[in-house]
Amino acid sequence: MKIGLVGLGRMGAGIAERLRRAGHEVVGYDRNPAVSEVGSLAELAKSLTPPRVVWVMVPAGEATDGTLGELAGLAGAGDVLVDGGNSYYKDSMRWAKELSQRGIKFLDVGTSGGIWGLEIGFCLMAGGPRDAFETVEPILKTLAPEDGYAHVGPSGAGHFIKMVHNGIEYGMLQAYAEGFDLIQSSEFGVDLHQVASLWNHGSVVRSWLLELGERAFAKDPKLESLRGYVDDSGEGRWTVLDAVERGVAADVIAHALFRRFTSREENSFSMRVIAALRNEFGGHPVKPS
Repeated sequence: MKIGLVGLGRMGAGIAERLRRAGHEVVGYDRNPAVSEVGSLAELAKSLTPPRVVWVMVPAGEATDGTLGELAGLAGAGDVLVDGGNSYYKDSMRWAKELSQRGIKFLDVGTSGGIWGLEIGFCLMAGGPRDAFETVEPILKTLAPEDGYAHVGPSGAGHFIKMVHNGIEYGMLQAYAEGFDLIQSSEFGVDLHQVASLWNHGSVVRSWLLELGERAFAKDPKLESLRGYVDDSGEGRWTVLDAVERGVAADVIAHALFRRFTSREENSFSMRVIAALRNEFGGHPVKPS
């Protein structure tokens, strides 16, 4: 397929390269002219043959709204716009409704995989019209590992599932952080890299996140090179707010979110664990110690 891709940052660049390796033709646009292949969104639209597919991979909020708004003016009936960023699902529902009135199809695709997606594939959670999903399915199949993509429901469902996914991630990171904090505070002088490696061989807490913990502890056994300052990128807050709105108890996720707020006032070991793991899976920047 031929596809336009807007946003060539860490994940966008990985998406473009993975598609190209599989033989798809990608025309990329980025606000940074050093990496952009075309000079504008208008030029991007002209380079594609209707019905066009354009995948947007820019930060949620104003950047996504501005990009989709401009693309809406350039797209025609039958074109498919895909938002693969971490947008709030209610914003995606709004865009789906607005674009459908113009005959433009819209998919919200929650995308997980971080900086590792290029090599091992991205997990893709798609919401929107079934026919739009089927149009871009060759792209999704290329980007994902085996069984790593699905049509999860109507418009908004893709980003809703990704929001909850990231909320769960908050809780998992917090649990690992507290556990390793307890271990390092003991009198036993335990090798944390050894423990992370051990747990990844047959234990019930083995995971990819723990594999990344192995990497982090191998590079910096006490995580002394970074501060325990952990950002929150929005999805955790949205998950907690949505849980409140629906009356669903989400104690662990809420606690993990509030601990990130606390991290900005201290330099605890547990928060250094989370900062290190986020850097390993997503390339998220860390604060030097």
